Order: sequence, then C-alpha cells, then structure tokens
Amino acid sequence: MEELEAKLRVSREELARIIKELKSWSAPATVLLSLYIPPGRPMSDVLQLLKQEYSITDNIKLKRTRQAVKRALSAAIERLQMIPKVPSNGLVVFCGENLDTGDFICYTFTPPEKVPVFYYRTERTFITEFLEDMVEEREAVGIIVVERDQATIGLLKGGRLEVLEELEGYVPGKHEKGGQSQRRYERIIEQLVEEFFKRVGEAANRHFLPLLEKGVLKGIIIGGPGYAKIDFAKGGFLDYRLQQLVSRELVDVAYQGYEGLREAVMKAKDVIQAQVYREAVEALEEFKSHLAQMTGLVVYGDNEVTLALEAGVVKTLLVHQERDDIEKWKNIASTRGAKVVVIPAGLPEAEWFKETFGGLAGMLRFKWSPPTNSRW
Repeated sequence: MEELEAKLRVSREELARIIKELKSWSAPATVLLSLYIPPGRPMSDVLQLLKQEYSITDNIKLKRTRQAVKRALSAAIERLQMIPKVPSNGLVVFCGENLDTGDFICYTFTPPEKVPVFYYRTERTFITEFLEDMVEEREAVGIIVVERDQATIGLLKGGRLEVLEELEGYVPGKHEKGGQSQRRYERIIEQLVEEFFKRVGEAANRHFLPLLEKGVLKGIIIGGPGYAKIDFAKGGFLDYRLQQLVSRELVDVAYQGYEGLREAVMKAKDVIQAQVYREAVEALEEFKSHLAQMTGLVVYGDNEVTLALEAGVVKTLLVHQERDDIEKWKNIASTRGAKVVVIPAGLPEAEWFKETFGGLAGMLRFKWSPPTNSRW
C-alpha cells in the first residue's frame, strides 16, 4: 500500500499544473465529475455511491449528456477498484469529457495535504476549490519602503512581488525662519511626519496582520532613504506582533513603488525568502547576459542540458517552478555538482523563460559542445 500511495501522491508543483489544466475544461452540461475522499473513508462506501449514481443515469434525457456522465463514472469506478484503501492524505478523482471534441480526461491522485471533506458532484466545470489552498505559497515577506512623506507597502510571495498600497503625506520643505519661529516650525514638521508614519503603520497592520494570523507572514523588510526608515522602524508604529518580524537590517532604498520594493528585496540579506528571490533574479540576469553576448556558456532544451549535465560542465541549472519533472532535474544536478536555481512562476520574466526555453537551461563552467556521435 505504501508503494501505491507514493505513486498516487503529487507534489505542490504537480498539483498546480493539474489545477491549471482542470480549470481550462468546461462543458455545456453537468458531465464533469469531481470526487474528494478524505482519509479514513471506506473505499467500499465510495464505490457503492458511484455505482448507485451510475444506475440512475438512465434518467438523464439527453443521450449525449447521459453517455458522457456514464463514461466519467465508469472511469472513476475502474480506477478506484484498483485502490484497496484510501491513502493517508485522502484521494481526489476528476473525470470528464469535452462534449465538443470528445476528448476525455481522468485524474486520480493523492494531494500533498489531507483532503478536508467528502464531496461528489458532476458539474459544468471541475470543482478545484478544495485543492487551491494547497498550492498557495505558505511563506510571505512584507515590505515597507518609507520616506518622511511617501511610502509603499508590498508583499513578496512565491516569487511574486506585489504593491499592496502606496501612501503620500504632506511635509513642508526648508524655510528661512529663525529663533522661536524656526523651532515651532520644526515641531510642526515633526508632528506631520509622525502622523504620516502612523498612517503607514496602520496600513501595514491592516495588510500584514491577517497574513500573520494565518501563519503565512515570515518577516518584514523596512527600507528607505536616509534616517526615515530608522525613525519609522524604532518609533513603534507597527503592531507589536509585526515588530517582532522586522528584519534587523534596514536597507537603503532610493525608489518608491514596485521598483522600490524590488530594490529592498534585492538588498535584504538576512531574510530567506528574499535570498531565494534575489538568487533567481540574478541567475536569470546572468543567463540573459550570456545570451546577449553570445558567450557560448549556456545550454537549453532537455536533450542538450542532459548531455551537459552528464559531461559535468553545468555550473548552474535553471528550472522553472512549474515543470512537471523538477525533482528529476534536481536529483541529476546534485550528482553532477551543479547548483540548482528554481525560477518562481511569479517572477516577471519567468513566463518568458518557460515559453522560450521550455523552463530549463544551464550555465556552463566553460565553453562546451555536445559530441557529434551523441545518441540524441
């Protein structure tokens, strides 16, 4: 049973691909079968239910719809009969036919987390909602880029950098007043800055506290020019629970908006999620540089990358997060001394890398050409 369960289980990356495919299917009638079986549910009960459903399909008036539902149920029953016991994480089945083309799809697998409910329906679309939380990134980093009169609040999650909110305040510039007037003017400016910082803190609390309560938020990066970031970080403007997540290193950032967030992440050194993002960005930039300069130090395409790995000439292997065989490439690279950089799907250029190069490329230690008598 353990061997069978291992074959049925899919990774988060595989699940994301499956969900994407299932969401692309739709039908003009309720012929797409979705079945969720939680752990501990007797398989005999599930099979009995499906057989009962099959027995009443003759009541469906439209012949084409009736045949499609029968086909989906038959496929689900056939697959479940080969599994003696519901795996420890449960089981999910999706079967259905495209009534326009006659194409048929049927997935039976164990997800990376426990199936939460028993659920059976035939609908016009596959029901994937119970799985979607399983592929969401479970770790995120909050980012605050703050000046005396401007701020950007953002989030780094799964390689995707997002602007959550941009704020502006009004703080007057320098003046020519002196004496008491100058001190009074400076106090007014300080009050305006403090009021703006309070607004920034309230906005950050509003965005970040729900993520903290879900266990998703793992750190907060604060950046900005000059002393503003220091005054904000030490001023108690964040909820005390968020304050505990603030990175010890405050980073110098020259921009606001998306560019400011990106600069903050690229400069943060003691936040693991930022390190992963930075590594992926830098690897893609190096790959693009080699392509532009035609250095001969890159390979791409499954066949050429395989040969380069076998020859031990790959320095860094780039693999798109959504490739089905990502674990295979990680294993091969580990035996050949190549560093692996996973390119998160959320990076701006990740889709370009996937579409143009199949989501797989290698940067070489030195120039190399595959042997002419290669089996490929």
